[in-house]
Amino acid sequence: MAINRINNTGQNRNVQVDQTAVSSDIRSDISLLSNIIVTARVTDIVLNENHPYFKKVGEYNGIGAILYEFVNQSGTNTDTNDNPNFALPYDPQLKTYPLINEYVLLIKIPNNQTGALSSATSYFYLNPVNIWNHPHHDAYPNPITQALNSSEGTNDYATSTEFSGSVRRVGDDNEYFPDSELNSKKNESQFTFVEKANIHPLMPFMGDVLLEGRHGQSLRFGSTARAPQSAPSVAINNNWSTTGSNGDPITIIRNGQPTDSTDEGWVPITEDLNRDLSSIYLTSTQQLNQFTLANNIFNSYGNSKPTIPSQYTSPQILLNSNNIVINSKQDNIFLNSKSSISLSSVRSVNVDSPQTVIQSNEIFLGDINAPQRGVLGDNLYTNLMDVINTLITLTSVLKVTQIWPGGLPVTDGGMAVTADDTLSQLNQVKDKLKNILSTSVKLK
Repeated sequence: MAINRINNTGQNRNVQVDQTAVSSDIRSDISLLSNIIVTARVTDIVLNENHPYFKKVGEYNGIGAILYEFVNQSGTNTDTNDNPNFALPYDPQLKTYPLINEYVLLIKIPNNQTGALSSATSYFYLNPVNIWNHPHHDAYPNPITQALNSSEGTNDYATSTEFSGSVRRVGDDNEYFPDSELNSKKNESQFTFVEKANIHPLMPFMGDVLLEGRHGQSLRFGSTARAPQSAPSVAINNNWSTTGSNGDPITIIRNGQPTDSTDEGWVPITEDLNRDLSSIYLTSTQQLNQFTLANNIFNSYGNSKPTIPSQYTSPQILLNSNNIVINSKQDNIFLNSKSSISLSSVRSVNVDSPQTVIQSNEIFLGDINAPQRGVLGDNLYTNLMDVINTLITLTSVLKVTQIWPGGLPVTDGGMAVTADDTLSQLNQVKDKLKNILSTSVKLK
């Protein structure tokens, strides 16, 4: 084998290379690489202090440590030793903890003992290998171990064209249940993963960046994805691409798929704004025309009703769930708008606070066109007290009014009785008038 190269003088020189030596070097490099990067099946994982190997993996410094066996290499199960070999997560910030029987890539690199021993290395594992191309789980149990344990029951993993190549644990009665092949058998507190047939992967669109959890959670960094006008029949529908231009950004955070999702968990789906358990949509130009408000009544706006969220085509943030709580642990919550703030409810709007202040140039109660004006209570009280005091003075004078029936002055008996009754009633009204003023509501 010859390689033509140009030397510093610009002249060609023919370099002869020993092909045998090159092949030997390549084989050596491949052999070295095969010891550095290997595929392993997870046999156990330490997630808390209840695991029997908690101290062996370094206590809390070993949280997330897996025990493993090399794929297609018998007798390499590190879970059988008193001092098992283990691997820690490779990424310190972003971690996907594998299930039992999932595949991971192990990388042998320097560990935290290199300061004392320069050659000290350990295996660290990357995220589970996507062998089933499904976010729920990607387990593939050891077929030899499965065969040896087949007498424990008739449960088995089903992989067929019926499931489009996906793997699911099928029980005797075709039900799906917490699976001992996916959970740690050494730590009951870790026996929590339930395999579900109705967990669907997300349907991707061109250029999407997707982050999917195992239980129907997802984060989509996507965009408007409209089919070409020349071929509308090939469109893959979603709930955000009826308006805007392809490439307009959208971010969708979703926690939980619809509870009535089909058991065809291998079929991808898109987010459903109304049926997903909880969602946050951050839009740019998209119209979320499938979104349904709990209450669509905006009578308080009169004839100037706002654009409802399902018709809005400018940037907006939409939160949708069964219950939404915004809580400030220490300071304030600010709700500010350049247009209006709408509070709408099917049942009631409740305000509970030691002090409630509403400062506005105009306040309409009952209707936006309410014609009657409010009364200033203290002013009304003062004016009424003036009127009552005047009436009391007048009635007191009338009480002693005299008449001259025979030329001599005598008290007018009828007037005195009427005046007495009137004075009594006026004093009662005066006493009750003190209670007309609210102790909690004040008007300006």
